[in-house]
Amino acid sequence: MSGKSRPLPWGVGRQDAELGMAHMELSDLLVAVPLGLLAGALAGLLGIGGGLIFAPLLLWMGLSPHQALATSTFAIVPTALGGTVTHLRNRSIPGLQGAVIGLTAFVMGLFFSRLGRFADGWHLLLLQSLMYLVLTFTIRAEDEDHHPGESLPLPLLGLSAVGGVAGLAGGLLGLGGGLVMVPLMVRAFTVPIRLAIRFSSLAVVCSASAASLQFLADGRGNGSMGLLLGCTAAIAAQWSAARLDQVQPGTLANLLRGLALVLALDSGRRALQLALGLG
Repeated sequence: MSGKSRPLPWGVGRQDAELGMAHMELSDLLVAVPLGLLAGALAGLLGIGGGLIFAPLLLWMGLSPHQALATSTFAIVPTALGGTVTHLRNRSIPGLQGAVIGLTAFVMGLFFSRLGRFADGWHLLLLQSLMYLVLTFTIRAEDEDHHPGESLPLPLLGLSAVGGVAGLAGGLLGLGGGLVMVPLMVRAFTVPIRLAIRFSSLAVVCSASAASLQFLADGRGNGSMGLLLGCTAAIAAQWSAARLDQVQPGTLANLLRGLALVLALDSGRRALQLALGLG
């Protein structure tokens, strides 16, 4: 990565935001493309959107927190869509429950994307850190796995609440929200972890799409950079989503737990730097 900071402060217009793409150096691209593939592989395997990779990467490139989180949301859409298409093609997402969680995620994504403009950058990063820290100690796998086609009593109201969480994560924090939704569905509603991952992928697509529409209308974020990262990640997401059933539930839970801890520490560090005026 280039050590030179290229900040794009909150409040810049569309043309100013797009200047960030022109400032990308070859060294940035050489790091961004492999990390995009990594984000996609994790997205397809864990039901996340890839924002846990995109947001820190964009902050490292010099974007301000608001611009980085908006650009991350743009990248999440094609990333999560790559895995979701695979699940839909395999008919491994129950129709009614999927529609409920997806619709709620879309509506709440629009709502929370309007609120993000009123928060300081360090507030958003602090919320990320606290969210990840809680997840580190709550993620677990279920005792018995679910087989495709098996009927499960899934509460529609509970899944709607999970969709609201997706909207909050995508609209306010620039994250897919899978690290929150998957543990929530597993612990609170006893949804098998693989099915929870599939629901999460669908909710991430819906919430990030809604938030992206609002960010585009506001002139927030860098659409070209987000598209580059997202399309790169979508390739890996399709590959890993097709292999989800080959991974043990305990392994999936451990991966989620490890990612949550690392991200809690990183987001907390960045929030402290901004709060102290060091960032």
